[in-house]
Amino acid sequence: MTALLRHTGSARAQITLVTAVLAVLAVLFAMPGAPLAAPGADDEGGTVALRKKLDSATRAYNNAKGRVDTSRKKQKKLDKEIKALKAKSDALYGQVGQMAAAVYKGSWAGSVTALMESGSPDELADGMTTVSYLATRDHKQIKAFTGAHDELAKKRYAVELEMRKQREQLKKMAKRKKEALKALIAAGGGDPTSGFYGGGPGAAPAPRNPDGSWPPEACSEPDPTTSGCLTPRTLHAYKQARNAGFTRYTSCHRSGGSGEHPKGRACDFAAFKDGFRNYAATGSDKQYGDNLAGWFVNNANRLGVMYVIWYRQSWSPGTGWTSYNGGGSPSGDHTNHVHVSIQ
Repeated sequence: MTALLRHTGSARAQITLVTAVLAVLAVLFAMPGAPLAAPGADDEGGTVALRKKLDSATRAYNNAKGRVDTSRKKQKKLDKEIKALKAKSDALYGQVGQMAAAVYKGSWAGSVTALMESGSPDELADGMTTVSYLATRDHKQIKAFTGAHDELAKKRYAVELEMRKQREQLKKMAKRKKEALKALIAAGGGDPTSGFYGGGPGAAPAPRNPDGSWPPEACSEPDPTTSGCLTPRTLHAYKQARNAGFTRYTSCHRSGGSGEHPKGRACDFAAFKDGFRNYAATGSDKQYGDNLAGWFVNNANRLGVMYVIWYRQSWSPGTGWTSYNGGGSPSGDHTNHVHVSIQ
């Protein structure tokens, strides 16, 4: 009997111990503090090949789009200049036409002949001064007309060159769009989705090259979220997001794995207030992710966004929102954080 009681007491102690451990674990997993680790080095969903293809295709697409946008602005400016030059040329053409008609009718020659026949040297001198002045004035008008006409021809040629550039870059954009979609479809995604849009005020634009493309950048700036580094453009995007009110836990640089994180060109924005969780965001946490993803899309052209991944969907400037197959885990499917890659 004593042995039985001793055995029963031991069993109850073991049950109590197990229950206590389970309770502690439950509390730990439910606590908002002490964030879980960032998504693993290779746990960004998809495959290395997919990320590499998306990187290449979207980078080229963004540069081509930037060149098209810059060229169109230049063309718009040229069109305004051409309109003003055309009006000036037309006005000068009318004046030159009147001069030509006067010469044809012999008005200058008649004036000189009349002065010669007057017999007065003083009248001849005064008259020739007037004729010389009229000839100089007419010469200036003719020179102004030919100058305006030549400048108009140059501007029109410049517009044609800009249009050629645009056609060339638009072809590149179409090609890169196909490449990105092909990569997504091969990975089990790529179907159009409704996606996420909107999301707050506009971000300050990051610096571009004169032709509208993005300059290459090294991982040279301290990462505020880790001990690693970021490119200046990625740091700018991170700061702009925080200025817009997206201040929840974020992790950017990672030393291992593939993709943009080791290059300082990507950040993971947790949907939860204090860290990443090993489950999908719901309610207000998902709404936060929806708003953040939409904000990056809305400001993609200003910040140099290559792609956004959130809640089994990905967005790039060429493809728009499409379905994304990340393998099923919250990190891989990006249901617990918004991933942003910067050019």
